[in-house]
Amino acid sequence: MKPSHWVGALAALAVAGAAWAQAQNYPNRPVRVVVAAATGGPDIVARVVAAKLQEQMGQPFVVENQPGANGIVGATTVAKAAPDGYTLLVYSSGFVINPYVHKSLPYDTEKDFTPVTNLVTNGGLFFAVANSVPAKTLQEFLAYAKQPGVQLAYSTPGVGNTWHLATEVFDNVVGIKMTHIPYKGGGPATAALAAGEVQAMFASPPPLMSHYKGGKVRVLAFTGDKRHPQAPEVPTMKELGIPYHHDGGWFALFAPAGTPPNIVDKLWREVRAAMQDPGVRDRLSKLGAEPVADSPADFRKFIQSELKAYGEQAKLAQIVPE
Repeated sequence: MKPSHWVGALAALAVAGAAWAQAQNYPNRPVRVVVAAATGGPDIVARVVAAKLQEQMGQPFVVENQPGANGIVGATTVAKAAPDGYTLLVYSSGFVINPYVHKSLPYDTEKDFTPVTNLVTNGGLFFAVANSVPAKTLQEFLAYAKQPGVQLAYSTPGVGNTWHLATEVFDNVVGIKMTHIPYKGGGPATAALAAGEVQAMFASPPPLMSHYKGGKVRVLAFTGDKRHPQAPEVPTMKELGIPYHHDGGWFALFAPAGTPPNIVDKLWREVRAAMQDPGVRDRLSKLGAEPVADSPADFRKFIQSELKAYGEQAKLAQIVPE
């Protein structure tokens, strides 16, 4: 081998060695976990997982809520952060919807982030109504909604998220029209329904479950393929004769683009280990969330397929980019 080749090989080994050492020492200080939402939804899951990661990795994983603009505020913070593994993002499936509802974003959805792993999937969405609504079944609700003079509003975590798309598509399927009232997160949106500020909503299980179990709202249907294990008494849309299916979205972990692959891989493996812990699985199950923890490579492919799928849904919901 020529001397110049030796130099190149040694340089490559040095870089690889430095990257390995960096991953071995990671984390050696607190990790900031930005949740692109207010309390509720991804925030709940993020705190369960962060607590376990802190226990496993020996450094604080500090969860910081940055709600606003359907997650764009929090995502922008992480897109601009140093790609060193010390600033991470937990975001819902709104991540892949925003490109279709906003004419411009302060970041590039595909280029400015490194997908780490999908934390959980929600299986489907609950359709819930306020206790003030005079309907005990979905059929009764639809009959009520179609009465002359009845005006209904629904809440979501913001414009263009999974819940928003689900409701607009549902309205088109069943022939009703509800007014959209956006809030700054899943927690505030579900609290608004419980308080009677709005009359209906589609919501993923984690932020809605406590309100439902506490009798503060009524759940009339589930959009998944089968009944939800935490609410087996709630029928699916299909069982009720409504040709409507919608998955419940997901909550996932991202890092800034350029984060060293060894650190990304280590984060994924630690999350996977956390998701195998019986205590973590039990807490997530009670929230109505199903652990995923797929590999970075598989999650990247999933993101690409979701971008395509939600683009089609945005067209069906007739959402015009603003």
